Amino acid sequence: MGKKKKQIKFDVGNATVMALRDIDVEKKFWKAEDLAAILDVNIMTIYRYIKAKRLKAYKIGKEFRIDKNEFKSFLNKVKTK
Repeated sequence: MGKKKKQIKFDVGNATVMALRDIDVEKKFWKAEDLAAILDVNIMTIYRYIKAKRLKAYKIGKEFRIDKNEFKSFLNKVKTK
């Protein structure tokens, strides 16, 4: 049984980021692939943000995990530039 698609909405100041993706929005940590899907960017873009320390991530095994609150903070920083 597959996951239902959920509309993901982040209010970031005056902007809103919305996406319709197969992502469990209740999770505290998201995969880099999830964030790439939400932002509609290539996963390498997310990895570049992590490498440049613009986006804080935790490496667990071979995967990066990003805290949902860190992601919201990242969106606030990006929005203001």
